[in-house]
Order: sequence, then C-alpha cells, then structure tokens
Amino acid sequence: MSLTIASRHICCGGELGFYTVQSEALGLPTTFGAFIPHGASKEKPVPVLYLLAGLTCTQETFLIKANAVRFAAQHGIALVACDTSPRGANVPGETDGWDLGVGAGFYLDATQAPWRAHYRMGTFVGSELPKLVGRHFAVDEARQGIMGHSMGGHGALVHALREPEKWKSVSAFAPIVHPSAVPWGEKAFTAYLGSDRASWAAYDATELLRAGHVHPTTILVDQGEADQFLERELQPHHLEEAAKAAGQKLTLRRQAGYDHSYWFIQSFIEDHMNHHAELLKK
Repeated sequence: MSLTIASRHICCGGELGFYTVQSEALGLPTTFGAFIPHGASKEKPVPVLYLLAGLTCTQETFLIKANAVRFAAQHGIALVACDTSPRGANVPGETDGWDLGVGAGFYLDATQAPWRAHYRMGTFVGSELPKLVGRHFAVDEARQGIMGHSMGGHGALVHALREPEKWKSVSAFAPIVHPSAVPWGEKAFTAYLGSDRASWAAYDATELLRAGHVHPTTILVDQGEADQFLERELQPHHLEEAAKAAGQKLTLRRQAGYDHSYWFIQSFIEDHMNHHAELLKK
C-alpha cells in the first residue's frame, strides 16, 4: 500500500510527516501524521505511540497542540496520529452535528446502515494503520502504546483493553469512560451500532472491565476537575469503580482547576510520555 506525502517537516531533531493512503478498512483515502525521532532505522527501530484525538479534531490536532513531539524526541519514541473519522463518505446527515459523523468516528466499526460501509475506524486503528506504519517506518511493532483525549481517550482505553497483547501501554486525558451511559455515547452508539445495548459493551471501557478485560500494566488517566463535560459526559468514577472490581491497576488523577482543553493536556503530557516510555523501552 503506497503513501502520498502531504507534507514533511524537521521537528525536534526528527521528522514529522503527514501522509495520505487509500484505506481498505474505510474504503476511502485518509491522512495520518507520523513523527519519527532522530536515529530511528530499520536496524534500530523505535517504540511507537498512537495518539487518538477527540470530537471535531483531525490527524493534526494532537501533534500540533499537545506538545508531545518534544518529549517523544527526548525518549526516542515515534508518534502516529490518525484522523477522527472517515472523510468524504457522504453519509446523509454526517455533517449535521459535531458529535456524530465527520470528526466523530468513535474508533469503532459501525454495523448499521448507512454508516457501516465507511465508518470502520476500529479496524483502521486496531489493524490497518499499525501494519501500514510498521511497513513504511522504522518502528518496533512489538513495542506500541496508545493514548487519547476525550473521544480519543475512549478509543485508547477500549483498544488497549480489547487487545492488551498488542498495546503495551495506555493512557488517557478526560476520556469518555462509559459511553453507554452518557449522551455523546448513546447518540453515537445508537447510530453506529443500533438499539441493542448489549452490542455496545464491546466499545465501552467500563463494560469491558466489568466483563473481565484487564490490561497488565497500570492505566494512567488525568481528568480536569473544571472540565465542562465532567458530570454530563465523562463521569470517571465509573472507570474507577470497574477497575477496582476487576483488579485493574489504575492511576486516576483529578486535577483541580483544569478544563477539557489542550492547555490541560500540555500541562501533564510529560507525565504521560514518561509513563509510556517506561513501559515501551523495557
């Protein structure tokens, strides 16, 4: 599968590029970003961390706003950031709201018409993109982690709990931890997965923990206490309670005064990069 270079930039001594590829999972072209630190080579591949952004974002958002590249360069870790949904699917209604459709793929595979033909971000993130990155860049596919924010935090937790042997480390900022029980998730899951709530559990971190899916490492989560979506959409206590019951190691830090923005992420991104580096560089 060939890549088309959209742009390349020297950054923090490494190279940050944006690439377009025809995705088999999505049935459409899609763009992703990749930062490869200085010194990476096929002889010396580096660990890789996948970044999943939130609602309304793109493949650029996390790389530009989170200040993760600087710390990735220091640790010698590659970063990969994908888009948050398919683009150009032309599904009726996909641009009517910011919390469903374009920019709101929820990192799952839709099963319902008309979404199921292209809204397959679950397979793209979980399978196609890592294989593509491993083929084209000097990364060690045996040492990959995943991190996300908000909807992307939901995606990171779900993918890590579903396939802990693939994702060696996981963390999240202000994740949607129990989408089956909050308005954002209920809207998206009803559209993408249908009205049978039993089918939603496969994409709900809280329900996965309740079903016995655990990750062998500690999950790191930061949540701002001044987050405007905290009570209505995020509700981290669900994750905390499910993790305790499942025996999942979890560090959930509630940060006084911080909101939902990337200013919050910038404030604690170094801790998250250190968390991933410790696990991925063993």
